[in-house]
Amino acid sequence: MRTLLRTRPLLWLLLLVWTISALAAPDAAFASEEPRRSSPIAGLSFEPLEFEIPPVDRVDLPNGIRLYLREDQELPLVEVSVMLEGGAVYVPHDKTGLESLFATLLRTGGAGALSPMEVDEALETMAANFSVSSDAYATSFGLSLRSQDLEEGMAILSAILREPALDPGRLALARKQSIENIRRQDDQPNSVASRALMRAIYGDHPLGRTPTEETVNAVTREDLAAFHQRFFHPDNLWIAISGDFDRQEVLALLNRHLGDWAPAGFVRPEIPPVEPNREAMVLTAPKNIPQTTILLGDLGIDKDDPDLHAVRVMNYILGGGSFNSRLMREIRSNRGLAYSVYSFYQIGRRLPGPFIAGTETKSDSTLFAVNLMREIIAGMQNEPVSRAELNLARESLVNSFIFGFTNTHEVVTQQMRLDFYDYPEDFLQTYRDKVASVTVEDVQRVARDHLDLDRAKIVLVGDIPALDGDPKELGLPVRQVTETGEVE
Repeated sequence: MRTLLRTRPLLWLLLLVWTISALAAPDAAFASEEPRRSSPIAGLSFEPLEFEIPPVDRVDLPNGIRLYLREDQELPLVEVSVMLEGGAVYVPHDKTGLESLFATLLRTGGAGALSPMEVDEALETMAANFSVSSDAYATSFGLSLRSQDLEEGMAILSAILREPALDPGRLALARKQSIENIRRQDDQPNSVASRALMRAIYGDHPLGRTPTEETVNAVTREDLAAFHQRFFHPDNLWIAISGDFDRQEVLALLNRHLGDWAPAGFVRPEIPPVEPNREAMVLTAPKNIPQTTILLGDLGIDKDDPDLHAVRVMNYILGGGSFNSRLMREIRSNRGLAYSVYSFYQIGRRLPGPFIAGTETKSDSTLFAVNLMREIIAGMQNEPVSRAELNLARESLVNSFIFGFTNTHEVVTQQMRLDFYDYPEDFLQTYRDKVASVTVEDVQRVARDHLDLDRAKIVLVGDIPALDGDPKELGLPVRQVTETGEVE
């Protein structure tokens, strides 16, 4: 026993040294095309991950409902997800925030003959989790419950879909909560920065708007009812169900609750196009804090862009690969200027989404950090990436692909979302091959085409007088963000 106790610290020390060496290996790969021979894992090779996408049963019901099913009897649970076209892009300017109030009232406002309290009590008795949310394009529902309660749960869900009560009392409460959130939104520098950046990128387009007290107060119960009437039809209804159920029983259940719901010939409304703002600028938002929140962004791409896969690889190398990315390695690891640095493309489903790079740093290193970010982005355009960087990015994206299929319900909902947003039928099947085929030349080309510093918007939220220089030194027009989020 004494011998074991004496040797155990040595074993832990050896394990620690091996772990540190293994973690350091990916960063070392950027310094040279050759692997680091001193690494304990250098020279090892691994077989490519073999993976088949799990199948999903797709059924189109007679009234137009699209249904996605996958049985899984591991646990006596069922999960249901629902999507309908109908989000922020369809809301008029003077009613901004309507879609959020609508989602809240669907969850809390009662349905059919059930009062709001009766709905809450029924869900609580079943120990069911039920949520409703909205985004730019869609209204979404999530329901998780025991398989023995599926009949009752679907009855409630059907009532909410078809006959939401939109209780006036719950609307008043939701409005107060929304206004309170608006009043508090400037408490967080990240919130200030993201709203300012979206406004600068999208202007007065719905994707650039945020609710105000005036727009929230302008929403009436009649507006919510009209929104429901406009979008809630069976031929605009997408349902994904996974878990412990029998296929025929579920089809019969849906027919009982939704089968007599007549289609309306629903056609997705036209979405207003985005008019790109090509003006580069610096936006400053004064805030008495010891560090600056920095966002750099511009209009990005949508899912139909032919450069989609090359852009994903390029962004992994730039700032999406955490410690394997250039932004993190240079600004955090080499310079110690920030705890986290990142970049990402929010791929637009129907319209181009934004490209955003961001970090937080001390006031007196703000302009230095911004210029470093710009230099690193320019480096992606001016010099080819190394073969080691490219290989790591491609392999990481290809191998992480399988983690999108570890949860049965995620498998079903992912297929539903892809169809909802009109992705190509073979998108999942070809994803890995398209990522793996990205070349060094592709990465440099898409960096030049999609990272445009000449129209980038830079947002600085912090103690502006304490910065390491005047923001005008960045060589761009400087404007101040007002308390309401408008640009002066």
